[in-house]
Amino acid sequence: MKQIPNLFTLLNLLCGCFAIVMVMQTGLTMAYSSNGETIVEIPEQMQWASVLLAVAAIIDFCDGFFARLLKVPSDMGKQLDSLADVVSFGVVPGLIAWQFLRLSVAQEADGLDTSMGWLLPAFILPCAGAYRLARFNIDTTQQHGFKGVPIPAAGLLLASFPLIYWNTQETWVITLLLNKWIWYAIIVLVSYLMVSTLPMLALKFTQLSFRKLFPFLLMAVIAVITAFLWGWLSVPVTFIAYVVLSLLLKQKES
Repeated sequence: MKQIPNLFTLLNLLCGCFAIVMVMQTGLTMAYSSNGETIVEIPEQMQWASVLLAVAAIIDFCDGFFARLLKVPSDMGKQLDSLADVVSFGVVPGLIAWQFLRLSVAQEADGLDTSMGWLLPAFILPCAGAYRLARFNIDTTQQHGFKGVPIPAAGLLLASFPLIYWNTQETWVITLLLNKWIWYAIIVLVSYLMVSTLPMLALKFTQLSFRKLFPFLLMAVIAVITAFLWGWLSVPVTFIAYVVLSLLLKQKES
């Protein structure tokens, strides 16, 4: 019985491994526009990595849920969960950023010959995620709230970008996602939010009171409305709402 949560955690890790395959099998391809111009693109297969990370996030919720339901939490389960999370929500998002940086650089003149050093900042994401998880494991003060953005939230944010890129009709969105400086800003900001000690709401429903549930209900409303209006852009909008609400409500409590 006590191994059931661990099996869910290993499924999370398995999803992360498959997601890595989906990301790394999508090399750059050359195509030609109607004007005869060369276009560098990444196959849409990378969207499957986003889907796998969404599944991993659901499973990540389930392992903790079943551990509490069956009353079998363990130190081993906690460590195993962190190991799985650093792959699914750290390494995979880092590789997604790597591929988008490759695509962004390739759009520039002689971009295909650019040094790989321009892509290395993508790996700040998994490093920041691993640091955040290690700190969480030894910090006993994060039972009812987080310090820094949790790695699954950061991972899902990065996982939304392939879905946004291949499903949006807005040229300004595509232009932003093909700008390496925008990606450097995303990497630095998300990494900082993970390693920071900023107070964040914990996605745990320990008390079924309206006051406790209000921020989550508000985020759900924001997610539904923005999904209806802007599709997958609702993910970064909801992420921003989560950070802003956390800072406002946690500061008010203190």
